[in-house]
Amino acid sequence: MRLKHIEVFHAVMLTGSVSAASKLLHVTQPAVTQALQLAELQLGYALFTRQRRRLIPTREAQALFPEVQALMSQLESVRRMATALGSGEGQGFRILVVPSLAVRALPEALKRFRRRYGDLPISVRTLHSNDIARAMALQEGDVGIVYGRLPHPALTDELVATGRLVCVSPRGKTGGDRRTTVALQDVLREPFIRIDERDPLGAVLADQWARLGLTPQAGITVQTHHIAMVMAEQGFGPAIVDSFTALARGPDMLQRTLLPEVPVEVRAVQPQGLRSPKAVSDFIAALRQAIQE
Repeated sequence: MRLKHIEVFHAVMLTGSVSAASKLLHVTQPAVTQALQLAELQLGYALFTRQRRRLIPTREAQALFPEVQALMSQLESVRRMATALGSGEGQGFRILVVPSLAVRALPEALKRFRRRYGDLPISVRTLHSNDIARAMALQEGDVGIVYGRLPHPALTDELVATGRLVCVSPRGKTGGDRRTTVALQDVLREPFIRIDERDPLGAVLADQWARLGLTPQAGITVQTHHIAMVMAEQGFGPAIVDSFTALARGPDMLQRTLLPEVPVEVRAVQPQGLRSPKAVSDFIAALRQAIQE
């Protein structure tokens, strides 16, 4: 199958009809029909059967589809990188950052950064750590700010700051205001707000309670640390977040260090092999100062 045949096949599998596929690809319906016919002729078997104006994939088409999806994903990565490389002039300074750090740490860092780079256009994208790693590998940003070390052959990283996991909860509970630490097993005795285990810190926390032989109570699972803290502020239970996110907590929220202590690293990632612009190192220094204050 040629690439254009694969693109047509993928579009029809996604949309279920020639007309919808033609709109998705911005080509005519006869062009889609002809590409499918040529693909089937070359393969020697049918990819679709017609039922009530819809195309139903054959067993062979269903078997091909996962491989085609993987190929189309790689093709999209190539397109994204080509676009990123072609927009080098005038694109400004591109920051990719995890959502939680964009609430307080990033604005404080940008205040410092702006003192030296007041005229530099800045764009900010909030993504999860793993998505930032993929985007940085495609050179879609000048610097990425993530939680923890994300081994990737196309990236290099630098430690910005080290914090810890903490428990945040509303003040006023009996004995709560007097404690500065809380044991993980005590938090797990009641429903709490936790980070999805697909997040690096969520996975670390899950590994921690598994090592201790503990099982958490059913509670609320969210994707970002800031949302977890907001849920805690609204009274849905205590939340386990990183100490950097906890800096943005309200005055009515109590922060306690989780025991045993779980360290949390904030790291800056850049594409491997590229000379780091001075603006990147200056931004990292500004973020480090903002976090450590």
